[in-house]
Amino acid sequence: MIYITRLDHNTMVVNAELIATVESTPDTMLTLINGHQFLVRDTVAEVVDRVLEYRRQVNGAIRVVSAPPDIGQPEKT
Repeated sequence: MIYITRLDHNTMVVNAELIATVESTPDTMLTLINGHQFLVRDTVAEVVDRVLEYRRQVNGAIRVVSAPPDIGQPEKT
């Protein structure tokens, strides 16, 4: 989730996973994958930076668990 500021200065939180496009029209327009659109005060660069930081945090929390090398190998007879 990222914080954005609407044109009326109200802050809202958007699920970064649902953002389809961010464009400058000249106001910044956020379009979600469900078609909802929001005009925001934040620049395109600010929105992109927030999404990238969100992704870093989410991906940094993922731990890769690998199986021991002998798992999935046929038994030796």
